[in-house]
Amino acid sequence: MFVQEEKIFAGKVLKVHVCTVEGTEWLEEVTEDTTIEKLKEKCLKHYVHGSLEDPKTLTHHKLIHAATERILTESKTVAEENLKDKDCLLLIKKRPPQAPPKMADISSEEKKKQENKAPDMDGILKATANLSTRNTDRAVTQHNIRDFQTELRKILVSLIEVAQKLLALNPDAVELFKKANAMLDEDEEDRVDETALQQLTEMGFPESRAVKALRLNHDTSEAVIALMEMGFDEKEVIDALRVNNNQQDAACEWLLGDRKPTPEDLDKGIDTSSPLFQAILENPVVQLGLTNPKTLLAFEDMLENPLNSTQWMNDPETGPVMLQISRIFQTLNRT
Repeated sequence: MFVQEEKIFAGKVLKVHVCTVEGTEWLEEVTEDTTIEKLKEKCLKHYVHGSLEDPKTLTHHKLIHAATERILTESKTVAEENLKDKDCLLLIKKRPPQAPPKMADISSEEKKKQENKAPDMDGILKATANLSTRNTDRAVTQHNIRDFQTELRKILVSLIEVAQKLLALNPDAVELFKKANAMLDEDEEDRVDETALQQLTEMGFPESRAVKALRLNHDTSEAVIALMEMGFDEKEVIDALRVNNNQQDAACEWLLGDRKPTPEDLDKGIDTSSPLFQAILENPVVQLGLTNPKTLLAFEDMLENPLNSTQWMNDPETGPVMLQISRIFQTLNRT
């Protein structure tokens, strides 16, 4: 009896969560040795419900890793792109390339470029020679640029209030919370790498602290350990990374500086009458998610432990909700 060679050497089977910008979502099974191009083809066949009659369909789409917002390389395998079980992927159309200009339009285009050509430094200095000098604080300007991670906290604070009111009306809320908590406990058990835990304890870290660090994503865990080795206590480090979107260098500067903004500044909700919040509440995926106790628990966990955001982005139940919130924010922020 012969067994097919590809079955003998097939890699580990993963289940990834695939979403489209239209709100369609499903689970796709794939082996670690599958190329991203083959995975995309499977997703498109599922999406269009059949064969790909138009070969351009394949080249006009791309897969994006939702948690890292990274475009996956089609020539690489699932393992090489470091995809994990339950990761959330976004299937979207590529932007069509701009049509090349007609020969007759090239001269007119060049003329417009000359007319709109920016002035050189000498021209700028000459034009501004008589202007009074003003001190501009670039940090303030950058701080005013809306950042998704900062806005997300405000959005979550207000969404938690909405979810609590909705769930309070559900007579089965108590039982649903028990089930959701049980699911979270199961996830908690799967999140600790025993080998890594042993390495950290051998380095001298208490087991409870090492477990907490390992439940964060890998890069953040290293940042927590590195900053604590500089002499800062755990709460200070978590606050610093939370305020600075898990950026270790920025967190270090915050710890050594005036520590502005404070963690308390991040706990204020968003204006519930704003177009952004209204657009989020009107989204069907978000509306459905707010009736799920696990979504409420996820929101609360992200507020308490911002470093767990990646986990919830990859969760099959809460991931689509987070994806819709991110998409709505990016759309309105561009406009």
